Amino acid sequence: MDLPSPQSQPHLAQVVPSVLAALDVPGYADTLRLPPITSACVLLIDGLGWELLEQFAEDAPVLAAMSRSPLQVGYPATTVAGLAAIGTGVTSGEHGMTGYTFEVPGVGVLNALRWAGHPGGPDLREQLPPEDAQPLPTTFARAAAAGVDSAVVSDAQFAKSALTEAVQRGGRYVGVFALGDLAASIVQILQKPRSFCYGYHSQLDMLGHVYGPGSPAWRHQLKHVDRLVESIVDSLPAGRMLTVVADHGMIALDESTVDLDATPWLLEGVRVIAGEARARHVYADNGAMDDVLAVWRSELGDRAWVATRDEAIDAGWFGHRVSDRVRPRIGDLVVAARDRFGMVRRTAEPIESSLIGQHGSLTTAEQLVPLAIAYGS
Repeated sequence: MDLPSPQSQPHLAQVVPSVLAALDVPGYADTLRLPPITSACVLLIDGLGWELLEQFAEDAPVLAAMSRSPLQVGYPATTVAGLAAIGTGVTSGEHGMTGYTFEVPGVGVLNALRWAGHPGGPDLREQLPPEDAQPLPTTFARAAAAGVDSAVVSDAQFAKSALTEAVQRGGRYVGVFALGDLAASIVQILQKPRSFCYGYHSQLDMLGHVYGPGSPAWRHQLKHVDRLVESIVDSLPAGRMLTVVADHGMIALDESTVDLDATPWLLEGVRVIAGEARARHVYADNGAMDDVLAVWRSELGDRAWVATRDEAIDAGWFGHRVSDRVRPRIGDLVVAARDRFGMVRRTAEPIESSLIGQHGSLTTAEQLVPLAIAYGS
């Protein structure tokens, strides 16, 4: 099987290192070629794909005008991996957040958003401390150590979450409740000399999941996002920069979707299934790998790329380097959906399986996100 390789565009993991290099933080390279700046914010709009922004540019004229090029987000194209790329400056093969859910040896399947066993398992913070799951120093901690006022501006409900601790520790957490205090907090931080903040907005992604990307509800939310960005840009002091990115795009599943829980021949020889509808990790029983591979490739055909762990790693799906710590978290098979195909689990994952909008795979609709930049004058 011919497997796709990473896109030629810069990676989401390059954004914060480039910003910090522009702020003169030691140890980082400005691969995006940014000018020297006094303070900066990286604002991540969850679920805003490059192709979606191009298609609905009339709903987001400010963002569309700022957007200068696409970024690739890497595999899997999902929030956990995207937030970790921002928070560590490396790809999933190094930071280890290899999916919405993935198996951690000795622990079981981790739902990294909830930090609980999946599906429906107990809290795993005590068994798997966040700093053990993701031990690399964060970009926020390194910025703070260099004397930069480093802050995370995100939903107040996430302030004490395990995922926050795993990929955003070291930054001063500023909990917000709506678009108004998100904008106000970012503007306040940017007024300080040599400050860096990361802002996060989640609702565009949520509406894309529930109603579908490009739906009326989604488009109205995009208009609000554009007004958020405009309000920050209008308040940017000289020497300050706002960079808007996303963690993934999104597609709507079609009728080709398969319910894995209702397809018993796809479960034969399978010990665990993790990931999400567009990007699955399949962990095989001992000795069953070859049979599982043959059945999944035969059944899914050209609806998905079905790769062994080694094939996916060699193709660069998880970045140029995959550490020994991370390798066992990747499925024996890595299955990435093509077109608008999905691999749902209506019994084990009823909520996730009911969602219209999905993401995670290697299509350009999921992989490419905007890199939009504005400077204060």
